[in-house]
Amino acid sequence: MSVRSLCTTLVLSVALAGVVVPTASARSTTYELPGDSGGSKYEGIGYDVRAQRFYVSETTGGEIHRGRLRSDAATEWLAGDGTDGRWTARGVTVDARGRVYVAGGPNGIDHPGAPDLWVYDRDGRLLAALRTGVPNAFLNDLVIGPDGAAYVTNSNAPQVFRVAEHHGRWTIRTWADATTTIPTQTGFNLGGIVLSPDRSALVVAQGNVGKLWRFSLRTGAVSAVDAGTADLVNADGLVQQGRTLWVVRNFSKVLSTLRLASDGRSAQLVAATPTDPERVFTTAKLAQGRLLLVDSKFDEQVAAPPYQVVALNPPRR
Repeated sequence: MSVRSLCTTLVLSVALAGVVVPTASARSTTYELPGDSGGSKYEGIGYDVRAQRFYVSETTGGEIHRGRLRSDAATEWLAGDGTDGRWTARGVTVDARGRVYVAGGPNGIDHPGAPDLWVYDRDGRLLAALRTGVPNAFLNDLVIGPDGAAYVTNSNAPQVFRVAEHHGRWTIRTWADATTTIPTQTGFNLGGIVLSPDRSALVVAQGNVGKLWRFSLRTGAVSAVDAGTADLVNADGLVQQGRTLWVVRNFSKVLSTLRLASDGRSAQLVAATPTDPERVFTTAKLAQGRLLLVDSKFDEQVAAPPYQVVALNPPRR
C-alpha cells in the first residue's frame, strides 16, 4: 500500500459519527489514473451503470481515462492535446445508451473556434463536437434529464445548456438564462447539477457563494433552494440518490450530506463530513453503493503521482 493510500485509510477510518470510511470488499478503494510526466490534474467523472465503467477527465490536456470497478487502474481512453479540438475537459456523464458526454470548461475560450462539448459512443467514436455560440462560456458539469437530453452548467454565467440528438443530428442551445435571478460572482459560479428526486427540476450548485438553485424542467423558472444555514461554500460536484444529496466541497475538504425535498425546493443538512486533508476532491458518481471521488490535484502547483479516484462508503444518515 502506498503512503498516500495508507494515509487515506487512516484519516477516513477515524471512529467519529458520520465519518466517511473506505468500503471493505474485494473491490479497490483507490483506482490509479494515467498521468503526464509534467504533472496531470483531473476534474470530472462519469459512470456507465450497464458496463460498470467510469470515465475521468483530465484538465491538463483533455484526455479521458476509463476504468472498471474491479480493476485497480484506469487507462487512457481518448487522447487529448488537441484531439477532436479538445485541449482540456471538465464534467463527464453517461446516458442510458452508454454515450459519453464531455464538457470542455474553458476549451472554447482558450482556443477560439474549438468545441465546447463532445459526445462519444461506447467505442470511443466521436458523435458530436459542439459549440454553444455563447461568448466566454465555461461548460462545467452535466446531468441527463428525464427527456434523455443532457443539461450542462455554465460557470461564467447563470446559464444551463441543453444537448440533444434528433435523427442523428446533435444540437446545443441555451435552455435557461437566469441572469435576472442569479447574480454572477467572482470565481466559479454554476457547477454541479443533478435531478430533483421527483425528476421535475434540476438542482444546481453555485459554489463560490455556497448556494443551491432549482431550475424547473417544465417552465425553466429558477428559484433558490432553501438550505437553511448549511455551509455549502466551495460546493462542486453533486450526487443525488433518492432524497439524499451529497455535496463535494472541493477546497473546503468536506462532504456534506443533505436531505432534499422531493421537488428540490428545500434541503436540510444532515452531516458535514471531513474528507482526506491531503486531497482536493472535485466531484463524484455513485457506483454500486460507493462514491467514486476524483482527486483533482488542484492544490499542487505541479501535480505529482499517485493520480487516483477514491471509492468511499458515503454517509447516509
